[in-house]
Amino acid sequence: MRDYIIREATPQDVDGARVVMLDAVYRDFGTGYVPRWHADIIDPVAYYMTPPRHTLLVAVEGRDGTVAATAALDARGPAHPPNPLWLAERFPSGETAQLRRVYVRPEHRRRGLARRLVGELLEFARGDGGYRSVYLHTHPHSPGAMGLWQSLGKMLCDEREDVPGGGTGAVHFEIPFA
Repeated sequence: MRDYIIREATPQDVDGARVVMLDAVYRDFGTGYVPRWHADIIDPVAYYMTPPRHTLLVAVEGRDGTVAATAALDARGPAHPPNPLWLAERFPSGETAQLRRVYVRPEHRRRGLARRLVGELLEFARGDGGYRSVYLHTHPHSPGAMGLWQSLGKMLCDEREDVPGGGTGAVHFEIPFA
């Protein structure tokens, strides 16, 4: 069994975290890098490591220091467009902890890393004191994503069914934040 260390990303982790994230958007989403959607992947320091209410976590393999998984949180609510207006209104920026970039490399999946990372993100959000809700969106074809988020939160909107034309195809969740 492999041992993993979960921690806030350090400058030394940035390149490894970026590789995990880019691999996911190419392999799992099939979109590749799209600047308007993925600028945070290219510059995670500016998006997640510098702002005081944001964080980037990594799961690092204990024996060799490889970044095996990532998870980020920021205070930006879902934007409209492309998300439905009612979601943007329900989850305003500044009051919403948005979970982002929860990705696990394929060879490290099924070890509970995503769930552990999300638990740490929720602790970070609680410690901040300024968040009133936790939101995320996922893509249903991302391996393991739907099962994880359905076990942790409440599905609010499946754009494939609830938005005329299918919207972006994302599925939106709220995670309990008591």
